[in-house]
Amino acid sequence: MGKLIYANNCSLDGFIEDMNGSFEFSEPDDEVHQFWNDLLRQTGTQIYGRRLYETMAVWETMPVEDEPAVIREFAEIWRSRDKFVYSRTLETVTSTRTTLEREFNPDQIRELKAGDEDLLIGGPNLATAAFTAGLVDEVGLMFSPAAIGGGKPALPTGQRIDLQLIDEIRFPSGAVYLHYAVEH
Repeated sequence: MGKLIYANNCSLDGFIEDMNGSFEFSEPDDEVHQFWNDLLRQTGTQIYGRRLYETMAVWETMPVEDEPAVIREFAEIWRSRDKFVYSRTLETVTSTRTTLEREFNPDQIRELKAGDEDLLIGGPNLATAAFTAGLVDEVGLMFSPAAIGGGKPALPTGQRIDLQLIDEIRFPSGAVYLHYAVEH
């Protein structure tokens, strides 16, 4: 049975983007980018909310031939994965292997989890719905060495989530990845 893993970059004070919607503070160096490549490679279907999907969809057509190997590898992995996008406002998807759903459907996620592959869910709003439905099995947060003072929180507000540390990885850049199991 697969696990649903919520993974995201965030600031040291727990925000995925600042008050202006920017996430430049978390731009990965090659080592952190390689870590995300390796994580993405170990998972199957990717599950996105609208905003994160629109951010990630550039990987579908972005020319990467002249980019460093880590960038080319990420694009190749991203393009090879099935994707579900949950959005009430998105008119259409622009990437292959992508299904657009209007409403978050916990039963659909349970069905996907019944397969052999782990699933990756991104976007804090969508993750909140998955946490509320008791679907998230693991949390992985890449903390960037920057405190930004506010913005969009990486984790749901208004609900308690008990976690057990599985692993931590430190990077020379000062980024730290914390990997937790969700206690149900």
